[in-house]
Amino acid sequence: MNLYRDLSKKIRVWDSSVGHFEELAAKQLHDVASLPVVEGVRAMPNSHWGLGACVGSVIALKKAVIPAAVGVDIGCGMLACKTSLNSHHLPENLKSLRAKIETHVPHGKTLAKKKSRDHGAWDSQKIPAHVKKQKKKIEGWFDGYRLDCGGISKWLNRRHPITHLGTLGTGNHFIELCLDEKDHVWIMLHSGSRGIGNSVGTHFINKAKEEMGDRLGALPNKDCAYLTNNQKTFKDYCRAVSICQQYAQLNREMMLTSVVEQMGRAFKNFSLTESVIDCHHNYIDFHYAKDLIITRKGAVSAKKDEWGIIPGSMGTKSYIVKGLGNNASYCSCSHGAGRIMSRRKAKERISLEEHISDTAGVECKKDLSVIDESPRAYKDIDAVMESQKDLVEIQHTLKQILCVKG
Repeated sequence: MNLYRDLSKKIRVWDSSVGHFEELAAKQLHDVASLPVVEGVRAMPNSHWGLGACVGSVIALKKAVIPAAVGVDIGCGMLACKTSLNSHHLPENLKSLRAKIETHVPHGKTLAKKKSRDHGAWDSQKIPAHVKKQKKKIEGWFDGYRLDCGGISKWLNRRHPITHLGTLGTGNHFIELCLDEKDHVWIMLHSGSRGIGNSVGTHFINKAKEEMGDRLGALPNKDCAYLTNNQKTFKDYCRAVSICQQYAQLNREMMLTSVVEQMGRAFKNFSLTESVIDCHHNYIDFHYAKDLIITRKGAVSAKKDEWGIIPGSMGTKSYIVKGLGNNASYCSCSHGAGRIMSRRKAKERISLEEHISDTAGVECKKDLSVIDESPRAYKDIDAVMESQKDLVEIQHTLKQILCVKG
């Protein structure tokens, strides 16, 4: 059974149970679909308007890329793993455990100019051993990539990538402990390529607009500027994205190591009991088909039997899934619940009392600094899952009990 509806010959949307589809998001989909290099566009049930391109969109391109359709948090994604703990191993109050994780994983906004302690990055004197070991690998990725790359060079010169490796960031990024349907404890985290993804994305979005030249004015939106595979900038961008995706995955792995170390100190005989699940959701899939390049922004690969992670929000459920390999969606699913309020509107409309009520039972920040991440700012995750039951099969249902936000 397919749950999609067609908005045009090129656009299919999975939104059967989530209600109204944003007009601004629909316009972004139509703008992209009108491009000659686009084979088709798919919108997942988490879809909403996004800067540059619709979040929750999957775009099939013919030997081309649209940098804005990948965005600036390149390689952002999820990691999850099951542990040896059950809920009865946990203390009644998880506040001290949250504090330990927050102490050992830098989180929050990285300061542009260090006038005080930079909580968003490692102090150069306190970088842990497991992060330091990655220095040569990272230097190998970036070696020779400082020339002709604008913001990338500035970022590399200002902050060595090692000081950001294994750090959380801000916004919707998080580290959580969750319980599954059998009371097992899971570690789940969400982060990306940190500052390097922003530099790469911003640089190439601007380069694409510049290289479109006079053709830019004919586009329905300047953010639709694209690069084709006969351009040197196309090759430079694809290489840079690949580096960001590797860096983002390694970043999540380093955070997991830090969390596991703290869990090991807090609990006897602690271990991870199954393979780690890791998936990007802002990235380029170069291997989907021979003649197509697939970009996913706020969407996850859901090939047949492929494991994926679909989080809800701070106070709701999340899901571990297996893909059904539905070619109608280019084998994709949503990356989460998706926003129904912008950050500004959430801060205006959601009260602190509502946030505290909606996050009852979760050890997390309960102050005005995270109102824009409160559960009411997001779609109903159950409706999102119902809308894509032809794309994925639920394997585990997780409920958050601890959440660290930047």
